[in-house]
Amino acid sequence: MTDGNSDKLGKCRCGKVHFKVSAEPLITMACHCTGCQRMAASAFSLSTLYPSHGLKVTLGEPIIGGLHGATRHYFCAHCMSWLFTRPEGMDDFVNVRATMLEDAQSYSPFIETYTSEKLPWAATSAAHSYDKFPPPDDFPELLSKFADRLK
Repeated sequence: MTDGNSDKLGKCRCGKVHFKVSAEPLITMACHCTGCQRMAASAFSLSTLYPSHGLKVTLGEPIIGGLHGATRHYFCAHCMSWLFTRPEGMDDFVNVRATMLEDAQSYSPFIETYTSEKLPWAATSAAHSYDKFPPPDDFPELLSKFADRLK
């Protein structure tokens, strides 16, 4: 993973929206739900969870796409790249699409979710798999194990 003392930079495909993350990642994920499959046009979406205060859009103005309810998905208005998600009920966190970061190869998924909707041929290197989302009681241990990997 990247140096913890430097900002992580990201941008959409066309470059009209740029952002930086100035916080340590909390966990990396692959989501196999059919919603993510459709929005990512892939077998799963890849994301990295950060504290909300760590994300700053530095160029452009993302628009809401995908779901238009309490969970908000943000996209570039021009190229429609899916940039990040602010999950319902989790105002302190933001899920950044790992493939939008400059060093996307550094963000292999630590957990995978919604394997109950996974395409049969899709595989990841995730250390932990869940049929849906991890139970809330699992998160402290998962976050701790992920943080240990960054040391």
